[in-house]
Formats: sequence, structure tokens, C-alpha cells
Amino acid sequence: MTFHILTIFPEFFRGPFEHGVVARAVEAGVIEVRIHDLRRWTFDRHRTVDDRPFGGGEGMLLKCEPIFLAVEEIWPGWRREEPGDRTLALLSAQGRRFDQATARHWSALKEVFLICGRYEGVDERVAERLASEEVSVGDFVLSGGELGAAMIVDVVARLLPGVLGNEDSTVQESFTEEGLLDCPQYTRPAEFRGWTVPEVLLSGNHAEIRKWRSQAAQAKTARNRPDLLK
Repeated sequence: MTFHILTIFPEFFRGPFEHGVVARAVEAGVIEVRIHDLRRWTFDRHRTVDDRPFGGGEGMLLKCEPIFLAVEEIWPGWRREEPGDRTLALLSAQGRRFDQATARHWSALKEVFLICGRYEGVDERVAERLASEEVSVGDFVLSGGELGAAMIVDVVARLLPGVLGNEDSTVQESFTEEGLLDCPQYTRPAEFRGWTVPEVLLSGNHAEIRKWRSQAAQAKTARNRPDLLK
């Protein structure tokens, strides 16, 4: 699987992608990550990628021309109406939320192209005419899409066969297929400062353990993320 990331800060990804899951996936040949500097597709001596918004307003916008030129060179013939086994996503605070279901869908694709927004935003023609999706990593505003892109590559990569040492690790995790948070987890010691592990987890009764975990997941979801139960 290949990830393309279009950014004005290509050096940003040296840290996130040189460690952990992504680094192992690249080393194993499971994924390839290609970082593209948006300024390559500019033609003035200042390599300008942004400009003021029409109609006034605060901040600057990323221009559409260098983004379109970059995609057309990297993915010749790309059409958002017929994405096939690829997706081109604009990372934006205005996008739909990227979640585990989206990650699982993307993990079945051949290529994922991420456009990192910056400044006040991106010329809307990128979302309207070029990107097949517009996604946000959360209900907050980042300085740019680079952090979100690094997160997305990590989330998707770990779902691919051969990336994690234990393939079952992706089945029971923070967000389950049922839409609940994962149940509470404990490890040794069984008692720490008077706080003990639930007795059922030490019982060896797997049917009771499964029942407890299901109930505990429901309770934790209701406490921390009640929106998931609606």
C-alpha cells in the first residue's frame, strides 16, 4: 500500500515515520510513504503557495493551482468521480470525522493521497473539484494537516496484515466493531497500593471474563463517550 502526502513541510515527517509501527511497516515492505513538497509546483522565485482570500478576511489560503498540478503529475488521469482502489483526501477542520471505520475502509485500498491543509484553509475548489474526500481528525483546529496525516498513516498501517506482531491486536482495541470503547485492561501486579484487579480476571473462567469485559466496555463507553451509544 502506498501513501502520498502533499505538504509544505516535508521534513516534519522524519520523526513520526522513523519510529514504531510505520517504520516497521516500511521496513517490511508492507507500505510505502512518499512525501511531496507542494512548493515544487510553484513558479515564482518565492515559491508562493498561499494568497489572501477573496472577499477579505483573516489569514491566508493555500492556492489551488499548485495542488492541482501536483496531483496531476503524481496521479496522471486522476478523477474524483472514479477513484477505484484509491482515495484522495483533503485534511480539513471542515471535513467529516476520520474514524476507525474509515481507517478499515482505507486499509483495503491500494493508494491513499493526503493533502495537508495549512494557514486559514485551502481554496474550496480543491474540495469541490479534486479531492474525493474531506476529512478531519477531530473537533479542534490544528496549525496544519501534517499532524493529522501522520496519525492517519499510523492508524491505517497497523490494520494491514504483517504490520503488527499479533494479528488479533486489531480486533480488540480502543474502538471495537460494535462501536464501543475497549474494556478496562490490567496486568501484574494483581494488587498495587491496595488497588486490586477485578477478581473475575484472575478466575480462569473465560465465559465470565467475556461477560465482564462486555459489561465493563458498556460502562466505560457510557462514562467517557456517551455519544457512541446514541
